[in-house]
Amino acid sequence: MIKRGRRLRVNAAIRDMVREITLDSKDFIYPIFVVEGKNIKNEISSLPGVYHYSVDKLFEVVEEVREADISGILLFGIPDHKDECGSESYNDDGIVQQAIREIKKLDKDLLIITDVCMCEYTSHGHCGIIHDEYVDNDETLQYLNKIAVSHAKAGADIIAPSDMMDGRIESLRQALDKSNFKNVSIMSYSAKYCSAYYGPFRDAANSAPQFGDRKTYQMDPGNRMEAIRETQMDIEEGADFIMVKPALSYLDIIRDCRENFNLPLVAYNVSGEYAMIKAAGKLGVIDEEKVMMETLTSIKRAGADIIITYHALEAAKILNR
Repeated sequence: MIKRGRRLRVNAAIRDMVREITLDSKDFIYPIFVVEGKNIKNEISSLPGVYHYSVDKLFEVVEEVREADISGILLFGIPDHKDECGSESYNDDGIVQQAIREIKKLDKDLLIITDVCMCEYTSHGHCGIIHDEYVDNDETLQYLNKIAVSHAKAGADIIAPSDMMDGRIESLRQALDKSNFKNVSIMSYSAKYCSAYYGPFRDAANSAPQFGDRKTYQMDPGNRMEAIRETQMDIEEGADFIMVKPALSYLDIIRDCRENFNLPLVAYNVSGEYAMIKAAGKLGVIDEEKVMMETLTSIKRAGADIIITYHALEAAKILNR
C-alpha cells in the first residue's frame, strides 16, 4: 500500500493546519545604527533598506518597529571620536546612551538591547585594549563593565556583549549587580564565529580592524564542539540568553545549542546574509520575499527562539498582512 504523505499537502488550509514551524513578528529583534549629528537618515550602501539615524530621527524607526509589533531593538552606536580605549563607549552622554534615553521617551515599553563591545569606538577597530597588537583579555573586561553599567544607567533593558572575551559574563553580571542593576539581563554572544559574513556590518559601523584580524578571540568556523563549551561557560557565569552568530551557515550550531541548553536561544541573521539576499533579489535571480521568509523560517526551525535580523521590518509587514 502506498503511504500518502501528500494528503497533508492537498490545499493551503491543510498545510497551514499541520505546519510545524511558524514565524511571528514577536520572534524578531531589529538592529539600529545611531550616529552623531542632526537630521540624519542615510541609507547604508552595503545594507540596502537599513539606515544610519541621528538621535533626533529615531522617532521614525521607533514608530516603524511599534507598528510592526516587533519584540525589540538592538542598538549600535558610531561615535565621531575614537581612541585607543574606546572612551566614548562608556561616556554617560555617548551616542548609544543618548539614543536609549530618547527611545524611552518615545516608547517606554519598547525593549532596548544594547551591543556591549569596543570595536566601533576604538581607533584600532579591535574589541578590546591592545598590548603588542594583542587584545588584553582581563584589562578589556574592566572597560566592558563600564560600558554595560553606563548603558544600564541610561535605561537599557538587556545588554548584549559581543566581544568574546573569556570571563566576560561573570564580570558583567557582578558589575551590574554591584551597581544595583540586578534586573538588567545579559544576552550573551555565546558562540560568535570569526566570519566573513560581517563585512557589510563593519562598513556600517566603521569597525574594521586596522591591523590583523579577530581570530584570537572570535571562534574558528571549523569548530562545532567549541560552541558547546563556550555556551556552557556563559550559562555557568550567569547569561540570561545565549546566542549563535552568524545564523544561516551555522544552523547546525543553533540545533546543537537547542538540544543541549534550555535558555532562550537567539540567532543573529547577520549583515552578509541579509546583503546577499538583497543583491540576488535586485538582480532578479531569486524571489526576494520568498527567500527571505524561507531563510528566517529555517533559522527558527533549527531551534532559535529569537532572531536578530535586518529583515525584521519587511518580514513583520508580510506576517501582519
